[in-house]
Amino acid sequence: MKIIDLHCDALLKLWDSNGRLNYSNAEEMDTNVERLKKGEVWVQCYAVFVYPEMKAEQKFQAALDQIDYFYKEVLAKNPEMKHIKQWEDISLLKEGEIGAVLTLEGVDAIGNDLHKLSILYQLGVRSVGLTWNNANLAADGAGEPRGAGLTLFGKEIVRINNENRVLTDVSHLSEKAFWDVMELAEYPIASHSNARAICDHPRNLYDDQAKAMFTKGGMVHVVYCPPFVKKDGNANLSDLIHHIEHLCSLGGSKQIGLGSDFDGINTYVKDLEDASKYQNLINALLKHYSEEMVKGFAYQNFLDYCSKFSTVHNQN
Repeated sequence: MKIIDLHCDALLKLWDSNGRLNYSNAEEMDTNVERLKKGEVWVQCYAVFVYPEMKAEQKFQAALDQIDYFYKEVLAKNPEMKHIKQWEDISLLKEGEIGAVLTLEGVDAIGNDLHKLSILYQLGVRSVGLTWNNANLAADGAGEPRGAGLTLFGKEIVRINNENRVLTDVSHLSEKAFWDVMELAEYPIASHSNARAICDHPRNLYDDQAKAMFTKGGMVHVVYCPPFVKKDGNANLSDLIHHIEHLCSLGGSKQIGLGSDFDGINTYVKDLEDASKYQNLINALLKHYSEEMVKGFAYQNFLDYCSKFSTVHNQN
């Protein structure tokens, strides 16, 4: 079954290695091209992330360097990898091709300069998370004790995302910032978050947050980072499916997707250690749900979500 995966950190891993890793088949890459093919991944999203502790004047260059790796190492050296510049481009993929999408995990890289955000849009960024776990000029993250919401600058970024049909990603936001986004965002998602009722971790969503996302028409993509799946971190496929079951019980059966966090995690859900193992998850899901529902989780729910705002855009 085809897979759309909304989050991986392959670009950070390539950047950290100074380009020494071969994205086609490097053993160190959870999402290398060989593994994507074996796992039947149809579309992979690639996050651009800069470390919060970097000097401010170095951050935008770090983001551009990661995007350079995306173009040179992911796309140019692997002809089956096709750049998805608009979500509707997914429908143009041919047999054997894998779509590749740029996303932004935190806006630290742009400082207070919205022209830099525009540049990132033009380079292909189609989803923007306002921050990582830290606080920045846009918002507080899940790890910031202050727990404040969006700044005026952060609200402006959401507005510009709306104008450009760019997703606003709530994964990593503080609770207050989450609710601020839900008030403003036309295209909200959680790219890699689980249910806090099942695993009480600050990176997961409370039931009222997940319900608000579903009411707004947005999506929650479950994540495979073991501490977000099960409190002791010793997680298996059944533990991950518990999160999907719970989100379905909140009314999200048509608004659940997948967001692995591969290449950004050091421990793994058993039998889901890299992208090549994706069909293990699909087979486990098929024991609990109809084929139609599993197709929804795997790719169709996200396609349906994208088609809504593509249609709105075309009507305008």
